Parts: sequence; C-alpha cells; structure tokens
Amino acid sequence: MSSTTSSFPERMELTGDGLVLRDWREADLAAMPALFDDPDVAYWTPIVSPFDEAAGRARLERDRWMRAEGTVVLLAITVDGHEPLGEVMLRRAPEGTELGYAVGPAHRGRGLAARAVRVMAAYAFEQLGVDRVILELEAENAASVAVAVKAGFRLLDVPLIEGEEKGRPYSLQTWGLDRP
Repeated sequence: MSSTTSSFPERMELTGDGLVLRDWREADLAAMPALFDDPDVAYWTPIVSPFDEAAGRARLERDRWMRAEGTVVLLAITVDGHEPLGEVMLRRAPEGTELGYAVGPAHRGRGLAARAVRVMAAYAFEQLGVDRVILELEAENAASVAVAVKAGFRLLDVPLIEGEEKGRPYSLQTWGLDRP
C-alpha cells in the first residue's frame, strides 16, 4: 500500500446481494443506540459502550474525518436505503484492507453481515484495486466466524494479533478473501 492514499468519495452508496450500504445520516442518530448499545457489540467490538445518541454523534464526526483522510469508511447496512440495521466498515491499514461489521440485535440471523461484507469486499476489489481483504476475529466469537465462512473467507496462517481493549485481553485470528 502506498503511503499516500486517496480519500474515499464524499458520498457513498453500494448495492448488491439484496442490500443498500449507505452513508450514515444525522437522522440515523436516534436509531444507533438500538444497534450498538448491546452486550455482544460491547464485548466483541471496539465500539464505545454504553452507546447513546452522543456516542452516535461522535462516531459520525469521526467517520467523516477518517473518510476524508482516506483511512476508514463506515456505511449503514440497509435493505432499502432507509432504516439502518447495522454497519459495515472498510479500513485501510499497513497490514491490509480490513473489513468489520456489527448488526443490531433485532436484525441478526438474516445474513446481513455476510452479505454486507461481500458487497464491501467487491467495492475494495473493483474500486480500490486491492488483492485481499481481511477480517480480524476472535475464534470464540462463533457468530463472526460463521460470517467469515459464509462470506467465503479462509483462516490465514499468520500470527495471532494480541492486545487488550475495554479492560480485557483478546487474540484475533486473521481471515482473508482474495480478489476473484
């Protein structure tokens, strides 16, 4: 990856696999706590907890800054471009192009995360020209491992990523999906 990365488009909307991935809007702030203020999201992701409307506003501001910088883009997962059901992330980093996701508890079990990851991966391959996208997951997070498998990722033979977040240690496996 080059040290100079072009920024993402100011506005984004990706469609495919029965989904519309779109920019977060100010109007979504009221819906964000129901998606992200959840014990599973708090435990398995770096998303702040508790998550309230103020946390949502801070997330939107940080998203705009990181997008303009060309490092991260966060898109709302929707089926029709309206109600947000979760979020998908693309992050450019020295270790690779990483995807991440979170789906609100009321919307789980519908394949939204796997489909959103596939749509975002297609964007990374076709528009950004990357050769591989990665997911970094804890092996104990069975739901995320199932998403990786369903989306066509394979576990890579690379060292675990060890760290601590929110007062607990973690070990992340790296899963990869190569350009078709």
